[in-house]
Amino acid sequence: MVLDTSIFVNPDVRSPFGKTPEEAINEFLNLAKKSPSFDFYMPSSVVKELFYFIDEKKLSRDFYYLIRIKSPDKHRILCPAIFFYELVEEMRIRINKGLRSAEHAVKTVSQKGIEDTIKDLRKKYREALREGIIDSKEDVDLIFLSLEIKATLITGDQGLIKWADKLGIEWIIPEKFKEFLISSIR
Repeated sequence: MVLDTSIFVNPDVRSPFGKTPEEAINEFLNLAKKSPSFDFYMPSSVVKELFYFIDEKKLSRDFYYLIRIKSPDKHRILCPAIFFYELVEEMRIRINKGLRSAEHAVKTVSQKGIEDTIKDLRKKYREALREGIIDSKEDVDLIFLSLEIKATLITGDQGLIKWADKLGIEWIIPEKFKEFLISSIR
């Protein structure tokens, strides 16, 4: 299983594991210890991202024992051309939506004022360009590692789920991940 930071840091997704990111990952590690039939992986870029949210010193010592840090072999992994074709098409649509948001903001600045217009533009621009898409090198590492080792992806990121589906990567509903682990222990 390939783990994304969202299962530990996104409040909507981590809640079955704990109230804070530290509680969530430590509860996961407690369950992972009891689930020897699974191997858990994180690309190094995702581990670095995790440590922006979690103090490494507050983690169980089992972290490095239970989670294997492995980055995808970006020079050898093969990815279907349709993936890139659809990604480029999706980005073109999103860029056009972002442009329309900016045009709308310019037209309404005299009514809303500069600060409210900027706030509204940032929100709409983020929605247009970032939601539902793979938008970071960490996302790409998660997708490619899942492909490379033929592993289940565990994430709450809707963009990753959407693109995992396009590539035939198995994933688990993140809110059910704890239940899944508990069921595997029985």
